[in-house]
Amino acid sequence: VQLQAFGGGLVQPGGSLRLSCAAPGGTLEYYNIAWYRQVPGKEREWVSCINRSDGRTYYRESAKGRFSISRDSAKKAVYLQITDLKPEDTAVYYCAADKRELCAVVITPDLDFDIPAGEHDSWGRGTEVTVSS
Repeated sequence: VQLQAFGGGLVQPGGSLRLSCAAPGGTLEYYNIAWYRQVPGKEREWVSCINRSDGRTYYRESAKGRFSISRDSAKKAVYLQITDLKPEDTAVYYCAADKRELCAVVITPDLDFDIPAGEHDSWGRGTEVTVSS
């Protein structure tokens, strides 16, 4: 599936954004969808995932509370709502898809959730989020 992520932009600290991930002309109904972000010079970091089968959601610990992943009712888009944006949220945000039964969440040694980037079959182009006053 070809994915497209959009909705990024320049936002002041404390503001909110809703990022969207869609498959133009298609559906995301059969895919787990994950969001990642990457700061230049750093590794891509998993943020959140939503199961294709039951809609269960997963977040890395640092994303809980300010990030919210959801699907639209037509299952043509997956959203990542970010509130109380902070300068450290500045990154390029990517969405990724796979057809596993569930999001391939693993438990890290420090007891956080993570999903290795290699678990996904498709990636969208990123959308840039800049948080600055």
